[in-house]
Amino acid sequence: MLDARSAFAPSLPGTCQVCAAWPSQPVCEACIQRFAPARARCLACAAVLPDEQLVCGACHTRPDAPAVQRCVAAVDYAYPWDGLIARFKFRSEPGWAQPFAQQLLSAPHTTELLQTQPLVVPIPLTATRLGERGYNQAWELVKALHALWRRRTPTLPFETLATALVRLGETPDQHSLGREARLRNLRGAFAAHPSHAHRLPGRHVLLVDDVTTTGATLHTAAQALLQAGADRVSALVFARTPPNR
Repeated sequence: MLDARSAFAPSLPGTCQVCAAWPSQPVCEACIQRFAPARARCLACAAVLPDEQLVCGACHTRPDAPAVQRCVAAVDYAYPWDGLIARFKFRSEPGWAQPFAQQLLSAPHTTELLQTQPLVVPIPLTATRLGERGYNQAWELVKALHALWRRRTPTLPFETLATALVRLGETPDQHSLGREARLRNLRGAFAAHPSHAHRLPGRHVLLVDDVTTTGATLHTAAQALLQAGADRVSALVFARTPPNR
């Protein structure tokens, strides 16, 4: 089990949680090379691209203007990352935020986004889900990113804000739904927190989440930020679900 203390002792050796190599960080370098290769991804939704395109066909032909201008993902939501994310979210192992954040910082274009010194905010959970889980995994990722970035690039800090957005009410389960159905489910699901809305006008806001599938959650959250006056919204996610999954 990777507990919260792991985030504060990243140099201590252990066993790779994928291949059992020892000594190792939670995921060894060989597994990272094998399961998280650098890939060309759509600038708009982070889907893997088969060639040198900048935007995938789905985003190129989408009639609605994207609320999220840029989306960066570190890995595909597939083995072994799907199982590790489940541990992170559902099995009280928030310490995974630190190795996931390290992987995010290694992803193409992450540094480019963070160098703009954005306001970095997590996708919020509902109060019910936060109470059940005990923590918001997206906020754990933000905190880990902030700590790693401060050590790596102290001259270009970025701000974080845990409660820039609030989630309004519960939404039905979305795992089996397509993008349009998810957007309908999420309509009105997010709003800028009234106590912090004054910090949004004119800002580049960077949304952070653990997984994106159709982009509906990111799109709806970004719309709420833009309505509150944000200048533009980008997104940083650990894993992007492949379109055929």
